[in-house]
Amino acid sequence: MAAESAGERMERSEGELKDGELLAAIDIGSNSFHMVVARHARGQLRVVDRIREPVRMAAGLDARGGLSAEARQRANECLARFGQRIGSLAPHRVRAIATHTVRKLRSPQAFLVPAETALGHGIEVVSGREEARLIYLGVAQGHPPGNRKRLVIDIGGGSTEFIIGHGYDTLKRESLQVGCVATTRRFFGDGRITSRRWQQALTEIGAEFQQFTQSYAGIGWEQALGSSGTIKAIAQIAAGRKGSHAPITREVLDGIVQRLAETARIDRIRMPGLVGERQPIIAGGVLVLDAAFRALGLQRIEAARTAMREGVLHDMLGRARHTDAREASVDALADRYGADRIQARRVEQTAMRLFDQAAVPWELDSEDRQRLAWASRLLEIGLSIAHSQHQQHGAYLVEHSDMAGFSRQEQANLAVLVRCQRRSLPLSLLEAQPRRIRIVQQRLIALLRIAALLHRSHDAAPLPPVSLVAEAHQLRLGFQRGYLEAHPLTRHDLETEADYLAAIGFRLVVVAA
Repeated sequence: MAAESAGERMERSEGELKDGELLAAIDIGSNSFHMVVARHARGQLRVVDRIREPVRMAAGLDARGGLSAEARQRANECLARFGQRIGSLAPHRVRAIATHTVRKLRSPQAFLVPAETALGHGIEVVSGREEARLIYLGVAQGHPPGNRKRLVIDIGGGSTEFIIGHGYDTLKRESLQVGCVATTRRFFGDGRITSRRWQQALTEIGAEFQQFTQSYAGIGWEQALGSSGTIKAIAQIAAGRKGSHAPITREVLDGIVQRLAETARIDRIRMPGLVGERQPIIAGGVLVLDAAFRALGLQRIEAARTAMREGVLHDMLGRARHTDAREASVDALADRYGADRIQARRVEQTAMRLFDQAAVPWELDSEDRQRLAWASRLLEIGLSIAHSQHQQHGAYLVEHSDMAGFSRQEQANLAVLVRCQRRSLPLSLLEAQPRRIRIVQQRLIALLRIAALLHRSHDAAPLPPVSLVAEAHQLRLGFQRGYLEAHPLTRHDLETEADYLAAIGFRLVVVAA
């Protein structure tokens, strides 16, 4: 059996989850922030702590993508409290997920940098469809799915996710920009509720739902579950008391809508089971659910016990068990665009050997190793569009495809590697990345470019051993004596590559070992 490389040992040690270890998932939602901490015990996750705070970040979001100072302060103060609770956890045991409001920011980094400082951990911004996948995974974990299809609806503060799934897998995922906070502001901004306004709002929201309702009806489902705080709040109103959840039927929902219309003003809403913090936004939540009932022909929905944060925890557990959804997404993208799997494997193997020699001096970790491997597999997908500038086509496909398991930052970083695989380097693109990411990216780019260059001929013959000594600003690449003389194209490419790498601060030295 081949000896395990330093990089493989690193990947295994960071991924391996031991009994007693703690994991934390943080949901940075548009209305509330949630954190759940769980202990890994005998292959299972046992929740040991939950914290929820109604931050209402979406209330501070303006039409131009700006966020009020008050909303930023509430968010950072909450994250600092969360950070104190998980201060002892390793970075790879914490995942913080930001959703709709952060997606809508004009300048996400202006929010993320102080937010990550307050939390003490990185924050991932996910797409609406990735949010939907994590929501469904969380609901499925809390409600064993059996052999039936289910519809899951999550009405958040700024967006609503609709998912049909079977077992633990999603069949359809959609995310629309309607949520309890945003919809209340949009249709009842002056605090008044009338039957006429309600009907007009139903018409507008129903038109947005039409883009997917027909395909959902064609698939069908046997059970409908709602995973958000809005659904739980409406289920408490249906039960008539806080802490109890009754099924929400068409008849019950009609009764709640009627009571809202009779109340006429948001600040006068009083219903058994409705807690005070939900009062200012309940009208928008009920409106979205009413529109969903009508568009999808629903007659009944039940409140789920679990939600996205539990999905994030189980996604982390899957990564530790080497069932990472990102692996499947990369392979699916490579297949979709007809990448040469054999060539990709050659490049990946060489990139991994180079990485393992550079990992310690360059302080690279297992996530960096994974990203380099994924980029190796996706190098040639742009050829499906055109050979000319195929690195640009490939980068576009990586950044804008629906890739389950990836955050927006992860896809963007992976796309940069694919973009920078050959020819001149887009310095403005690299300089636009945060410094802590840019340094690692430049090092991975250097390794990837060398690996791709060494396999430019697509030759099936195995590559002889290549040694690499990595220093802060120098790469010393060693070949067997006589190899470069026998491969003049490779020697010429390496001479040219030295000029390209110099642009990002690396001196490439090639020697005969």
